[in-house]
Amino acid sequence: MDTSHLAQHAGAAGSLFASIFVVATLSMRTMIPLRVFAILTNIILIATAIPTHNYATLILHAVLLPVNTYRLHQMLQLVRNVKRSVNSDLSMDWLRPFTTERKCTAGEVLFYKDEKADSMFYIVSGRFRLVESGIELPVGALVGEFGMLSPSNTRTQTLECVETGMVLSVTYDQVEQLYVQNPAFGFYFLRLASARLFQNISTLEQQLAQHTTPQVAEPKPA
Repeated sequence: MDTSHLAQHAGAAGSLFASIFVVATLSMRTMIPLRVFAILTNIILIATAIPTHNYATLILHAVLLPVNTYRLHQMLQLVRNVKRSVNSDLSMDWLRPFTTERKCTAGEVLFYKDEKADSMFYIVSGRFRLVESGIELPVGALVGEFGMLSPSNTRTQTLECVETGMVLSVTYDQVEQLYVQNPAFGFYFLRLASARLFQNISTLEQQLAQHTTPQVAEPKPA
């Protein structure tokens, strides 16, 4: 069998496998398996483009292969970081690549209680306080996520800047996109939000215990 026949068979086999992978890719509902199938498709089309000298296809998929590989790495790393955060110190550093910087001055109110919520904030520097509960949030804290989880999408408290600093904001739409791309991210994010809720409850209980003075019974007359 000469080279031309080999090239024809390689091209036909490549087209068949590519068609199978394209159909499989369209059936994927989440981003990680979609990226995996896209990578396999890139590899097969590159392999079949070489003997057929189809340089346009070769160049296209040689470019798409590292892009799909990098995106797959990003999503896997995101899930690992969120999972690690849930199991350790509740750090939100994994959210930084998806955020926008915002500088705040002392006395500035980032949001008010009961107003419509559309974003959450990660505290980088400065001092911030939840007005109604009196809780002061440390650097590295995430605030505003409960507005996303509440049925009415409204703020549960007012957030005020006490000392000039900076926050990173991320919209709920961006978080929802991350969830659609990878449901595992959504699962760990909900666990993280739940952990923070219980953390806030514990803080409030401690503050309440500190402000509650036990009543001492008056001595009875002898």
